[in-house]
Amino acid sequence: QVQLVESGGGLVQPGGSLRLSCQASGSIFSIYHMRWYRQAPGKQREWVATITSGGNTYYADSVKGRFTISRDNAKNTVNLQMNSLKPEDTAVYYCNADLSISTITTNTYWGQGTQVTVSS
Repeated sequence: QVQLVESGGGLVQPGGSLRLSCQASGSIFSIYHMRWYRQAPGKQREWVATITSGGNTYYADSVKGRFTISRDNAKNTVNLQMNSLKPEDTAVYYCNADLSISTITTNTYWGQGTQVTVSS
């Protein structure tokens, strides 16, 4: 059974920083794209950032220049460094990964989410 577990959320003042982490565990053969999404109260879940297996990164315009996605393949972990946080960044943040549990089976998995609140 594969699990993705996020950590690092919390309450931070505007302009502050947080670092989220997400570790995949279980019978994993290989991990491909890893992503972060977020969902604010009353809004749809939105894509935040992607990192490919080769290390290429992509960001939503709303976070470009403030957030940095990275991964540690040895630890099956994806991180999101969030700087210059704004109240509108308040949301539950979810990690997401395309991974295979065998040579022929690839699926997309989600974490349970971690709350980020930006408020003074």
